[in-house]
Amino acid sequence: MKQKTLKSSFSVSGKGLHTGLDITATFLPAPEHHGYKIQRIDLEGQPIIDALAENVVETSRGTVIAEGDAKVSTIEHAMAALYAAEIDNCLIQVNAPELPILDGSAAVYAEEIERCGLVEQNAEREYYLIKSKIELHDEATGSSIVVLPDDEFSINTLISFDSPILSNQFASLDDLHDFKKEIASARTFVFVREVEPLVKNGLIKGGDLDNAIVIYDQKTSQTELDRLADLLGVPHKHVDDLGYINNKPLEFDNEPARHKLLDILGDIALVGKPIKGRIIATRPGHKINNQFARLIRKEVRRQDIQCPVYNPNKAPIMDINRIRQLLPHRYPFLLVDKIIEMGTRHIVGVKNVSGNEPFFQGHFPAEPIMPGVLLVEAMAQTGGLLVLNTVEDPERYSTYFMKIDNVKFRQKVVPGDTVIFYLSLISEVRRGCAYMKGYAFVGERIVTEAEFMAQIIKNK
Repeated sequence: MKQKTLKSSFSVSGKGLHTGLDITATFLPAPEHHGYKIQRIDLEGQPIIDALAENVVETSRGTVIAEGDAKVSTIEHAMAALYAAEIDNCLIQVNAPELPILDGSAAVYAEEIERCGLVEQNAEREYYLIKSKIELHDEATGSSIVVLPDDEFSINTLISFDSPILSNQFASLDDLHDFKKEIASARTFVFVREVEPLVKNGLIKGGDLDNAIVIYDQKTSQTELDRLADLLGVPHKHVDDLGYINNKPLEFDNEPARHKLLDILGDIALVGKPIKGRIIATRPGHKINNQFARLIRKEVRRQDIQCPVYNPNKAPIMDINRIRQLLPHRYPFLLVDKIIEMGTRHIVGVKNVSGNEPFFQGHFPAEPIMPGVLLVEAMAQTGGLLVLNTVEDPERYSTYFMKIDNVKFRQKVVPGDTVIFYLSLISEVRRGCAYMKGYAFVGERIVTEAEFMAQIIKNK
């Protein structure tokens, strides 16, 4: 999979939910590895905020990000639409401290993205793979998020309120391609009993029945209900008529649950990488969504790249016999056992380190450690197979390494270790020369990394 951005720009305009301001937000294509960024063009210097989980400063009534004095709120609906469209790079320019609420959903964003179309970029997408169960709990709210390993991305959402109108609901999304049809049009919702505190705090100045579902579920006096109706600017309702108050009928019977799922998508978009895993969220909210996103961001920042998934039961792309056909190395210098994954710009190889390796006789007899130079050589051999894959009749060519830079050794490799090599092209292959970045992993830890320059030469 390659990274993607918008084919062209688009703009949306509308009221801000909390400020009531007339706002315009413009979504622009962005270069590879740009990620999501929001630019406040109404402020001096037009500061740019990285839309990342660690920049979230508030989650009480929406997701708010800030860097320095620049702040933007209510970003989750736009982020969900970008994430679901599998857009990796986008710059959003906005002339206010929040994005427009529009109709309270992500429908307009999804429609505009579909209208503009996407363009594939050269860089490969970098996924964050959920490799073991992750659990987060908030005892105060009863919220929880459980994330399980999966080959693809999906969400199950369960909501529960102490309400006769909105008690328990369930929503799910098994394929991001269904987002526009199944999730995007689900609107935000609020209970009548929450309205007055929000108004007193100077919020929802732009809220109305066109951009939110209002739920009247607890009887009050007719006078009080009329006063709240006046605050919202809506017709008076009889005190006994519990239910949903909105100008447009519900899109789905479980629209609130679908909107909570939409919010989760918007908040995990701030991880900065697409996720492969199954999310099960119970009574979710922006707070716990952000806690999960921050947890993953911490892992992303800890090391540049995850170890590829290695399933020893799966047949390799190249076994040792095919490797011998392509590489001139033989015992004791053939240091790659098999290739388990290969794309146009990357390759993954495996070396099972046995206690019978000949180099352990002298390095070192009392404490056997695989020499660092041989780890680099094994990475180079793996990278050579990637480079040979770019030419026809690869058996007629050899790969020679011209330069090795920025080598780092982080951890020793010993008998019994399985070393996973991941190499990717840093730039296009030009004039038979390739520039690659390589990593060697044992478990989830990087043990060695290096950069290589290699040349393909036809055999005589």
